[in-house]
Amino acid sequence: MKKLQDGQLQKLIEAEEQRQRDELELIPSENYVSRDVLTALGSVFTNKYSEGYPGRRYYGGQENTDKIENIAIDRAKKLFNADHANVQPHSGAPANIAVYQAWLNPGDTIMAMRLDHGGHLTHGAPVTASAKLYNFVRYGVKDVETGEIDYEEMRRVALKEKPKIILAGFSGYTRSLDYAKIAAIGQEVGAVLMADMAHIAGLIAAGVLPNPFDYGFNIITTTTHKTLRGPRGGLILTKGTVSNPLRAPEKTIDNLPTLIDREVFPGSQGGPHMNTIFAKAVAFGEALDPSFKVYANNILINAKRLADELLKRDFKLVGGGTDNHMIMIDMFGSYGLTGREAQDDLDKVGLPANCNAIPDDKLPPYRPSGLRLGTPAITTRGLKENDMVTIADWILQTVKAHGNDKKLATIKAEVVDFARRFPLPSDI
Repeated sequence: MKKLQDGQLQKLIEAEEQRQRDELELIPSENYVSRDVLTALGSVFTNKYSEGYPGRRYYGGQENTDKIENIAIDRAKKLFNADHANVQPHSGAPANIAVYQAWLNPGDTIMAMRLDHGGHLTHGAPVTASAKLYNFVRYGVKDVETGEIDYEEMRRVALKEKPKIILAGFSGYTRSLDYAKIAAIGQEVGAVLMADMAHIAGLIAAGVLPNPFDYGFNIITTTTHKTLRGPRGGLILTKGTVSNPLRAPEKTIDNLPTLIDREVFPGSQGGPHMNTIFAKAVAFGEALDPSFKVYANNILINAKRLADELLKRDFKLVGGGTDNHMIMIDMFGSYGLTGREAQDDLDKVGLPANCNAIPDDKLPPYRPSGLRLGTPAITTRGLKENDMVTIADWILQTVKAHGNDKKLATIKAEVVDFARRFPLPSDI
């Protein structure tokens, strides 16, 4: 990549590149993109303003942007078997907000996972704007040991509250959702079925985890980074009939694609970021390649092995293990450290992870009991199943070395030496 003229900022780019080379990223919501994705993000499409949709823009000079956006839409539809894709959301949060606004009126009810059981901020956290506009009711985990959702309670609450949207999705949940049971409840109460698949979108696109559309869901929202390994951005996928977004359609489930398009623009966003949409198109093309399925399957293999190795080392795992890319450790229950303390120590040795609340956590959110980690990024770097033994060993050594900076420095040296054997995709 060409060096910046601004020497101060160039030093920071170089420092971050070196940090990423020398560390093994375990945060499950992070990944490394290809050189092609980085090139797209830094392309001349950064210069272009493109309010509106392909063929219906408010600015001139759109012959290339329209083609790029249509390619991104077509590839996203193919990846997820959707009738329509809106590739303009700037991130996952505005994607979710656009769906709420498209279907709901203020005061309407949404059913979503309890935040302390794995739900996301945009699923009704009291500090968010959505929670002030809509009434959120909850479902959660019945058995912390197995991670099983209480579907009987979900149905009971749904029958009582009559939510207009039932939202399946999470930011801190390691087991499989039963889409068929959720769909049956939604159909019984007449709710729109929405799946926020930000964490597992790449695994769904690769066919190694189930697709909610196959079970009757109407909407999937996602980010485009994480397991999908694209740029930071959002995506909304829908089933239904696509029509002219300039004309307000009747509010029916079949018209969801157009209702949502109108709420993305002009409802909640102005000009789309065409360089990011270009990068999304590149990433979707990469995900359509057969090699991506191999990659996604390796994420699952590595996560399962890492979970098993952690269990062997007496770590208590929320849900007892994992069915996806993510592992949740009850760090306080395992070794008496808060998740924040473990996160800080792992940062010192070059194994970034993030603290996270666990179900019925007795500690406050900023220093919770849990630690969340995952395998998408290290799998991109080329780590294999047997390497998870080494990772688990380092995690245990780090936890036991809490307060011993000399020991942590020794572990860090080992991690750096190991990590440099696995180049970043942008270095290849």
